[in-house]
Formats: sequence, C-alpha cells, structure tokens
Amino acid sequence: MQNSYNMVNIGLSDYAIHTYLSLLQYHPVNGSQLSKRSGIPRSRIYDILRMLKKRGFVAEASKGLFVPLPPDELIKQLRRDYEDDLSRFEDLVDEIQAPIDSDFIWTITGYQRVMDKAGEMIDAARKEIYIRLFPKEAETLIRALKKAEKRAVQVKCIFMEPFPKTFAIQVIHPQHEVVERNLGGRSFDLVVDKDAFIGGMFTTKNIEACRINWGRNRWLVIAGRDSLRHDFFHYFLYKTHTLNQALDKDERMLYDIIQNDM
Repeated sequence: MQNSYNMVNIGLSDYAIHTYLSLLQYHPVNGSQLSKRSGIPRSRIYDILRMLKKRGFVAEASKGLFVPLPPDELIKQLRRDYEDDLSRFEDLVDEIQAPIDSDFIWTITGYQRVMDKAGEMIDAARKEIYIRLFPKEAETLIRALKKAEKRAVQVKCIFMEPFPKTFAIQVIHPQHEVVERNLGGRSFDLVVDKDAFIGGMFTTKNIEACRINWGRNRWLVIAGRDSLRHDFFHYFLYKTHTLNQALDKDERMLYDIIQNDM
C-alpha cells in the first residue's frame, strides 16, 4: 500500500482511508480477502476494521463479513465529529477565561495560509481596511474586499498596478512598475479595524517558504497602518511635486479623508 492521502486532520490514517476505499470497491468481504485486495498486511487489517467499526464507518453484514458506511453518510459523520470537537474545545477555552496576550507576533508560512488568514480578517472587518495589493493578491482578495465595502466597511486600497475604479478610496502606487524589482518581491500589508495586522514579503524564488507576520500587537498595528496611510500621501506628493500636476476634485476629497484619518 503506497498511497499517501495527507488527510490526518480528519482523524483517519492512510491505512484506514485505504481500507475504507478498498471495502467500498469490494464488499462484503472478510478481513483476509480485504488484506489481499488492498495490499494492507493481514496483521494490521483487523485492527483497522475494528477501529472503523467502532467509529461506525464499517459494519458486519454477517459474522466476519464487512460492508462500508455509504460515502455520503461517512462524510456527514466526519463533519459532525469535527464540529462537535470544535464546539467542545470552544467551551473549554471559555471556561478558562485566560487573559489575552496581544503582544506576541505570529509567523505564518505558506502562501495559501497567508491568503486564507487575510480573507478571514477581511470578512471579520467592521469599520475599516487598509491594504496594499499587487496583482496576484488582488486576484484572490478583491471579491472579499468588495463585499466588505458593501457592508459599509471603509476600504482604503493602494494598488500596485493600474486598476479599474473599484473602491471609493483607492490610488495607484507611484512608480509601481519598478517597486517589485527594487524590493526583491511583492510586499503584502493589511490592517483591519486598527486591531490586527498581517504583512511581509512574497519572494518569487520560494513563495511557500516566505514568512509573513500577523498579530494584534498595538505598535505593530499602528506602524503598519501608518505605512499604508503614508502610501496615499506618497501618491499625492508624487503627482503634485514630481509630475507637477494639480490634484483633481476627487483626489482633493480623498486627500482630506486620508489627512483626517488619524
């Protein structure tokens, strides 16, 4: 048996999953027959069948002959087990009532985990979001951000490429064409409700190994928010000083919003 299913989070080993899948193909069968068909050693197959039977995932149709629980019922049961365990854990945490330490800064590794955490933060936002978006991250997060704005969250976005008008408050980062090259990667920064920050650098060499910081540390949040807020001022200064262009009516209104957004 060479399959590796990588599903330990559902509480079933590779052997257990392979046993169930083999039983799904050939049933009813006894343990010896299932061992031959699945390739799982006979010394292990009976222990696995007993465990699966105890959890209600297989049953004995008659003495020594096993049948699988229908897949849709198995999936429902796993979902119930997962939710029940989480509910019990939540009750235990509530009973402890330990003081929350917001000073620690956590490190998240892995691109998808970072995007999942960012999406979770955006979905939980109540008042405001500051975010800097390169095209790749915009593809993933733009829908959640638009939903946030629809529920009256003020989204303040710095796009790192020309982008259609999407939010009431948005600018294009000056000299966006060279920023990624000069930084050596794509910076990613998100601050939600003056409460939580996630940020760091995605480098193209090994994006899954990039380490992104997340936390509720007060000074981390303030510093991250100020950095994003000042990106708006960078846009205003670049237009008026470097390009020698006046801000239009909408940009002046945007400047006033950011200026007063302490």
